[in-house]
Amino acid sequence: MKDNMVFCEICRDDVYYNVEERKMEGTLKGGVYEYTGRVAYCAKCDANVYIPEFHDSNLKALYDAYRVKNEIISLEKILEIPEKYAIGKRPLSLLLGWGEHTFSRYCDGDMPTKQYSETLQRIYDDPQYYATLLEENKSNLKTVSAYEKSKRATDALLRVSIDAESKIDLVIGYLLNQCEDITPLALQKALYYIQGFYYAFYNTFFFSEDCEAWMHGPVYREIYNRYCGYRFNPIKSADKFDTLVFSASEKAVLDSVVRNLCCYSGKVLERFTHSENPWLQTRGNLPVDTGFNRTIDKDLIGSYFVAVKDKYDMLSPTDIKEYAQTMFEQI
Repeated sequence: MKDNMVFCEICRDDVYYNVEERKMEGTLKGGVYEYTGRVAYCAKCDANVYIPEFHDSNLKALYDAYRVKNEIISLEKILEIPEKYAIGKRPLSLLLGWGEHTFSRYCDGDMPTKQYSETLQRIYDDPQYYATLLEENKSNLKTVSAYEKSKRATDALLRVSIDAESKIDLVIGYLLNQCEDITPLALQKALYYIQGFYYAFYNTFFFSEDCEAWMHGPVYREIYNRYCGYRFNPIKSADKFDTLVFSASEKAVLDSVVRNLCCYSGKVLERFTHSENPWLQTRGNLPVDTGFNRTIDKDLIGSYFVAVKDKYDMLSPTDIKEYAQTMFEQI
């Protein structure tokens, strides 16, 4: 039978049919609800013909009308929750302290109570709320892997909500946690290399701030003002830092810069930057010891580090090591 044909009870034959969308009413849980449904008519005799998928879609439209009027979370959102938070249907029910199959029933179309609907709607809208539930109720889960998988997904969602302007603060927090005795000068250069190499590998900048071509190399002015009181002394370290705020790609660059560049002093890193095109081109013919605060164009940083990546055949951020060693040998 062709897809656009159906059996007509009146004509007693397979016939083509026409489709009409129209306003319909249905009764559900004692209430009457209006919705838009589809009706099929025989192209020969104009009698109603039964199309199973139309019946199913009309029934769903009736349930959707009920959900909207009674402020019940939609089925589509319910189905998105397990994928959004990387958790199975049964583990989610257990996490919430519900019956093991409760959430599965909701995924199959059962209507949640108002209370349960509000919980699911809040989970859908607010990853931070879900993250709190996950931490508080993780003992309800049967396996550690279920918790860890969902936590990774949730942390990724929370990262998306981090304001772009605050990303540099997260990087600084990580550096102060990972590096021993990092001075303001070394911090500035670490930020610059993280920005450059992250662009080289992932074609986007790690954070939004611009740096300037000062006499001591690239400098992020606001960060300089924040830590200038330390002068040549190490900045106070951060005892705790949640590394899960970073994606795997971000952490790969961070770790490689920490391992391969932050092992050098701020003065050594300053000399590295004095031989690199972004700083040199921005300053032009100015003497090294002349004050200058022109912004280094991000395009210069990006193109330079892409060229470095290509020159050293870098396949992953771990390959930054060869560049750092070469720069150290040349100064």
